[in-house]
Amino acid sequence: MKKIAVFPGSFDPFTMGHEGIVKRALNLFDEIIIAVGANALKKSYYSLETREKMISKVFQGEPRVKVDHYEGLTVDYCKTNGAKYILRGLRTSADFEFERAIAQVNKAMASEIESVFLLTIPEHTPINSTIVRDIIRSGGDASRFVPATINLKDYKGEES
Repeated sequence: MKKIAVFPGSFDPFTMGHEGIVKRALNLFDEIIIAVGANALKKSYYSLETREKMISKVFQGEPRVKVDHYEGLTVDYCKTNGAKYILRGLRTSADFEFERAIAQVNKAMASEIESVFLLTIPEHTPINSTIVRDIIRSGGDASRFVPATINLKDYKGEES
């Protein structure tokens, strides 16, 4: 049986930290679905389609990584796609506390699905999408914080 993990997130934008988690997780799983969450309550900087394009470009040479989007509960998306694992990256102890609470609720809703946490490498600890987005909004150069295959100048934010 294939070990399929879902890596859910808003990925607004996708960072080097996200890329690092996925690349390392390929040693653990047969397939990883990077699932871009469509959250109507969140104002996104990049459109859903743009985020999917960015991520697809990063992993275009890796057939075990799929990029998709979803609405609703992550556990329901996992069930629909035959995934038994939810992959999450942790940068700090605050991330752990937040992710632990979500993982425990997910476990209560779908006991067959396991949450798997990977720590980011130390160099990626300070990188998060909110900070990268603020750099971009302010006209700064955020290229050192996103995967090398993403040229941010090729993508317009919704607020642009």
